[in-house]
Amino acid sequence: MARARLGAGQALRNPAAPLTGLFGGSFNPAHGGHRRVTLFAISALGLDEVWWLVSPGNVLKPVEGMAPLEARLASAQRQSRNAPIRATAIERELGTRFTVDTLRAIRRRYPRRRFVWLMGADNLAQFHRWKHWRQIAREMPIAVIARPGYDSDALASPAMAWLRRWRQRPGQFVSGAMRSAPALTILRFDPDQRSASAIRARDPDWSRRYAQAALRDAVTHRLVKRGKS
Repeated sequence: MARARLGAGQALRNPAAPLTGLFGGSFNPAHGGHRRVTLFAISALGLDEVWWLVSPGNVLKPVEGMAPLEARLASAQRQSRNAPIRATAIERELGTRFTVDTLRAIRRRYPRRRFVWLMGADNLAQFHRWKHWRQIAREMPIAVIARPGYDSDALASPAMAWLRRWRQRPGQFVSGAMRSAPALTILRFDPDQRSASAIRARDPDWSRRYAQAALRDAVTHRLVKRGKS
């Protein structure tokens, strides 16, 4: 199976090392669109699995309307059933707030894995607002998944202007070349109109269904304690 190029410092000493996609988000709530786009990325990039990084809090999104982490994680675990997807709240355990710190910490904790950062075109459009976004690009390859309504803003963004020199076709991106990040590819597939905001509008109390859910983190395998800050 073809493999993606490696991130900075990820030497190809073991080509059989698991290739893992990291897909961060609020998952407020997780839904079938998240699952569908993730399965698409797994197939397109030849990933072994994807970890959904359920964020304790997104510094670029308002706190109002954000369900508790436990409910969002429970919804993510439900949507990831019977798929090579693992929903995790590892960010809270790591104590990281910014993506760049999370990615560094994950690479240190799992040195025998290779990682690819996955994000939607909506995130690429505002990527230049993220803390140390250029360093994120240097940590590991980035695959951007097209999202309806955001493509033009993403392609015209300051981050894309900087990343464009490292853009590759998907076939090149997964060639297994022994090179370092930055590396960028843009994946396109038929649009999925489902959104978390639309679900919340239809069902404002969705999180109550997960109030009593017993949770074990799918990556760390530890029990997720409710109300932990």
